[in-house]
Order: sequence, then C-alpha cells, then structure tokens
Amino acid sequence: MRRWLGFGGGKPDALDGGTPPLAPQSEEPVAGRPGGHGAQQLEVLADISEFLMVHELPVNPFTLEAAYDIVTGSKPRLAAIATARLTEGLPLTLDWLEEIMREEATDGGTAQLHALIVRLEKTIDEFANTASVARTATTDYNSALEAHVGDLDTIDTSENVIEQITNLAHHMLERTREVARELTRSERETRTLQKQLADARAEAEIDHLTGLPNRRAFEARYNQVYSDTRKSGEPLCVAFCDIDEFKRVNDKHGHEAGDRVLRTVAQSLATMADDQCHVARHGGEEFVVLMRNKMIEDACTLIDEARQAIAARRLINRTTDVPFGQITLSAGVADVHAFGDAREALRAADNALLQAKDAGRNVVLKASKPD
Repeated sequence: MRRWLGFGGGKPDALDGGTPPLAPQSEEPVAGRPGGHGAQQLEVLADISEFLMVHELPVNPFTLEAAYDIVTGSKPRLAAIATARLTEGLPLTLDWLEEIMREEATDGGTAQLHALIVRLEKTIDEFANTASVARTATTDYNSALEAHVGDLDTIDTSENVIEQITNLAHHMLERTREVARELTRSERETRTLQKQLADARAEAEIDHLTGLPNRRAFEARYNQVYSDTRKSGEPLCVAFCDIDEFKRVNDKHGHEAGDRVLRTVAQSLATMADDQCHVARHGGEEFVVLMRNKMIEDACTLIDEARQAIAARRLINRTTDVPFGQITLSAGVADVHAFGDAREALRAADNALLQAKDAGRNVVLKASKPD
C-alpha cells in the first residue's frame, strides 16, 4: 500500500486488481505510541500528513480539511469521488480539490434553500388561510353591526343613552372596517411573497448553463413519480446520458466552447421533454431522462433516436471556425420498477452507462435486471 502511494520503492499500477487506496491504513500499533484514543488521533494525523505529501498538496487549512474528510471518510461522497479519480489514474491536485469542494458546498447550500422555501411556503399558506377566515368573519360582523346601528338610529327617545350606544357602535364599525382593510392588504402581500418564493424555488431548480432542470429538481421529480407509478402500476424508465470524451473538447477548444457544446446537447435532449418525460442535467457532461409510461424497449428507442440525432450533427467552434468533430452520447437505460427500490434503479442505469463507455461509446445499453 505504501508502495502504491509512492513510498518504499515505487507505485505499482494496482493492488490485487482492487481500487487504489487514498491513504495508508494502519494495521498494527506502532511502538512508542500511546494506546486508546490518543493512538487513534496520532494515526489520523499521520494519515493526513502522508496524504498531503503523497499527492504533493500544500499544507493549509483548506487542504487539511479536505484530507481529513477523505482519509477518515467523514464525507463518504467526497471520498468516493477521490477514489474514482485515483482509479482513473488522475492526480488529486489543489485545483481539483477546490472545484469539488465548491460543488459540495453549493449542493449543500441549495438543499438548505429548498428546505427554507418549503418551511416558508407552509407558514405563508397557514397565514393566508387564517387571514381569509378572519376577513370573512369581519365582513359578516360588519353586516350585522350595520343593521343594528340602523335600528338604533330609528328609535325616538329623549335619553342620550341611545346616542351614546349609537356613537360607540359607529366607532366599533369603523374599527372593524380598518381591520378588514388591513387583512386585505396582508393577503395581497402574502400572495406577492408566495409568487416570489415560487420564482425563487424555480430559480434554484434550474441549471443556468443549459436551462434544464438541475439534479436536485430531478431527484424531487424522480421520488414523486416513482411513488405515483408504484401505486398506479405504470411503467417507468430512467436513462443516464453522458457526452463522450468531453474532456477532449474542453482541452482542444476551451471551456467556453465546451459550454456551448453542453447547451447544444441539452437543447437536443430537451426536445423529448413533455408531461411524461423529464430531462435534467445531472452534473458535468451527464444528463438524466425520466420516462413515465414507457416500457424499457420504447425508452431505449427514444434515447437511441436522440443519440443518433446528436451524432449526426456537425458542430463548429464559431470563434475559431474549427470543427468540434463528431459529438456523441453514451447512455444506460433501466426499467425502474424491475429493481428493488428507486436508488437501485439509478445505480443500474449508471452501471449500464459505464458499460456503454467500455463497449466503445456512442451506444445505448439496457441495464441488466437483478438476479
């Protein structure tokens, strides 16, 4: 393991065919180290130090935090991404770490925004209902009070008691009218705030580069559609689509040109979208398509038609007039309800996508059903 990390005689390509480790794991207590919790702390510090040295990272608060999250597994998703990168033979550079940590932070911030929006919407709905009920009750009270005031005005008496009661009633009537006006104003403000929250929620669920729904919007839709179709018995399929060799486009033409390719592919996939088909950007150069009321064969055909349409296009970098070359997609499609649960179906579609890449790219493969 130490050899793989670059210590003690070089770094072999792999160990027993497995995934290369991120950092050495302690096997036996080291002589001279205290036992118990103190020993564990020293081991973690040693692993973090070795991680930074092996990957030639500077020692600063950012890299120390990232190293801790990876070597201890405190952030499993980050550790898995780092492991996958090492498996591909790519280095864990400072720039890469900064980009991944930004994505993690953004994803967490979006989750908090969605949670806040949901809570605010619930509160606003409750207030709107209360205001509506109160305004209705006030209106009814106004009508009854006006009738009684009118009756009092018609009474002929020399005593001033009736006059005092009438004046008091008029005052109460005016006050209730003010309350009604205030409630009406509050209702208008509530409706305005509801619209602003709806707009903010829609904004948070859009991938601004492509205009497609983003990953979080897809996951919300997926969970809801999965539940609905489980109850109704409708078929449901999901596909992961990935632009082949997209790194080549970025390296040769630059990231701005790569962004234009992403938008073009997104626009092509978006033509499938309707009330039965949801297309979203899942991240990077990967897209996801959720197809309701489609059998697996029909879903594969739909995705393959999109693949053919994209492969048939000849895109040119308008800045340099240099052709991008053929842009192709690989895809994996899964019959969602053929698997144990919603997450398992997503993993199956993702595995089918990886198999499509291994098969030479520019192909759509159907996910294997579980045994």
